[in-house]
Parts: sequence; structure tokens; C-alpha cells
Amino acid sequence: MKNTTSTRGWRDKYRSATMQSVLRKALVAEKICEVDRSDNYRIQNPYSNQPTATVQAIAGTYTVTAWTQTDDTLTVADEFIFAEHVFDFESLLNNFDLFATRTDELAYAVAYAIDDFVVNNLCEDGTGTYTTPAGGFVTAANVGVIITNCLGKVAGFSDSYKGFFLVVENTDLPGILQYASTSGFSFADAALNNGKVTSIMGVDVHVVRTGTFRDATVGTITFTNDGKRVFGVKGVATYASPRGIRIEEKDVTLKTGKEIVVYGYCGFKLWTQKASLIVEITLA
Repeated sequence: MKNTTSTRGWRDKYRSATMQSVLRKALVAEKICEVDRSDNYRIQNPYSNQPTATVQAIAGTYTVTAWTQTDDTLTVADEFIFAEHVFDFESLLNNFDLFATRTDELAYAVAYAIDDFVVNNLCEDGTGTYTTPAGGFVTAANVGVIITNCLGKVAGFSDSYKGFFLVVENTDLPGILQYASTSGFSFADAALNNGKVTSIMGVDVHVVRTGTFRDATVGTITFTNDGKRVFGVKGVATYASPRGIRIEEKDVTLKTGKEIVVYGYCGFKLWTQKASLIVEITLA
């Protein structure tokens, strides 16, 4: 006899995996920064001032110049955490594995909080600055101008081989798509056929949701990023997330089921010598 109940069970598990997930915002921090998941609480990077060679007529003499050393340190100082309780009946008396699904959602929530923290830190700490023409990215004619001007601020350094990135919000996308759909041939075809842009002029474009760039205090850091976007060279900033995201399941007295605690730690540093390779874009 064919076991139809088993078939139904697998269908329900599949639906659980695909239907129960909430809308998730894109994570971009790992694509544009270096990540350290070791147990290091501090990462030190002392640096000296930049030497400049002297050019002179042949004389065989020289002048001794003093040099200075500065300590530059990444310290893990912020904790990202979320906890809740799932009763046994909520998981058992249901076609879906709510406990596994909920654990996955909590892990994502912590991952997104870290991602948001890193992107805003990057925008806050970049020493490069640029103000867009009126209309910002929403005006299609501005897009090429903005990207070329930002490239001009960071090009010519040896770090450029790592590649470039641009992080915008979803409300900027209409202007970027309009620019892409009228630029070149294969590039325009890709924008028209697929409705998305992944790279412009060698710059990887990452789209986050409205409200990501904002004025806020998150943990120990205060951001003033409302009306800002960020552009720069990949891999010149580091964020430390010791051991990544961790999950604990705990029995609780007088309650059935499990308590779920999901947490992670994070420290961020845009290294001083590289800070000019990150450009804070102000929308006009």
C-alpha cells in the first residue's frame, strides 16, 4: 500500500521552509569589508607616518627626518542579542516545525543588526566626502556623474585592485535603472531584460532598504547618516564578530518548550590609513 501520509509530511516541511520566512533585507557588510571571526577581542594595527622621498642633485648628503608611530585598534564593544520562548504545543501541534523556523528568523535578525551596524559605521567613518547634484540618484542623469566623481576620489591607489562598491537605498533604484537602461548596449540590455543592476563602471551596486542610513545611536556608536550613502574600495575596513552568531536553547522552569537566545558580538574599524578610500555621499 502506498504511504500518502509520508508524502504529505515532506510537502509540509518544504512549505515550512519556503512560506514561514519573513521578508528579509539584504546583507552587504561581508561583501564590502574584511571579517574576523577569531576569538580576538582587540585587533591592533600600529602605523607610521608616510615617508616622502627627496629628489636632489647628486651630492651624497642627506637630512635625517624624525618619524612617528600611531596605534590603531579595533575593539569589540557591542553585543547584539534577541531572546524569546517557544512553547512545546506551538511546535508539536502544528504541521510546521515552528521551533526550527523561529530559530532561523532570530539568527537572521541578529545578523541583520550587525550588518546594519557595520554599514552605518563605514559611512560615518569615511573621510572622503562628495555631495551629489540636485536630485541625487533619483535623477537618472546624475548617476554616471556621481559614480565617476567618486571613482576619481579613490582611483590611483594600490588598494584599487580589491574593487569598488556603492551602497544605496531602494528608493534610489529607479534613477539607477533608468540610467542603466539607456547606457551602452549589453549593459542596457541586461538592465532592460533583468530589471536589476549589479555593477556600473566596475562598481558593485548594493541596495538596502529605506531607513538604513539614518541618525541614531546603536550600542556604543552614534550615527549621523540621514540623507547619506556610501562608496569606496572593498576590504579596507574590518569588522570582528568573534565566533559568529551563537544560539542557546534553554529549559525554563514552569514552562514547556524552549527558550531561545541568539547573540553575537561586533567591533568595527575603518583603518586610519585607508579612511580616505571610503566616501560619504551626501544627497542634494
